[in-house]
Amino acid sequence: MSTPEPNRQGPALIVGLGNPGPRYAGNRHNIGFLVADELAARAGGKFKAHKTGTEVVEGRLAGVRAVLAKPRALMNLSGGPVAGIAKFHKVTATSVIVIHDELDLPHGTVRLKRGGGENGHNGLRSISKSLGTRDYLRVRFGVDRPPGRMDPADYVLKDFSATERRELGYFVDRCADAVEVLAAEGLEAAQNRFH
Repeated sequence: MSTPEPNRQGPALIVGLGNPGPRYAGNRHNIGFLVADELAARAGGKFKAHKTGTEVVEGRLAGVRAVLAKPRALMNLSGGPVAGIAKFHKVTATSVIVIHDELDLPHGTVRLKRGGGENGHNGLRSISKSLGTRDYLRVRFGVDRPPGRMDPADYVLKDFSATERRELGYFVDRCADAVEVLAAEGLEAAQNRFH
């Protein structure tokens, strides 16, 4: 069994990305919120507004103290709230775990990594700018490429298709499992188990 990521002080800070409000709730872009909601249920908590511009649940996941956060800003402005909650809990930028949608992966595929580019993802771009680094942990949930010539921005702001929704619960569970392993055992252990 691997040991936890070195040098993490304080809780695991796990951020699900999405857009707030019912209008966006079922969008592909909101998969980070869906996974965060599943993790909150596992931790036995309900999201509550926090002064950092996030909604937060504190609890334990896989035996590790965890703070789950969902920015209350629109996706493209999520960096400020993420940096705020990291600072509030004294979590270093490199220990932040961000769950987000990924166009370059098939639907339901989960991949974990540290750092890298943003691939046109404005939520990640905002977070990288606000944290001052790209070197945070990412849990990438595949939503596939848009069909035909559809604009990727329009595609991620559409709800999952009926076919995709049939298996969505399973994929959200699996992604939540990967986040728990990442928080408790570190990146290598999580990659070995879920890639």
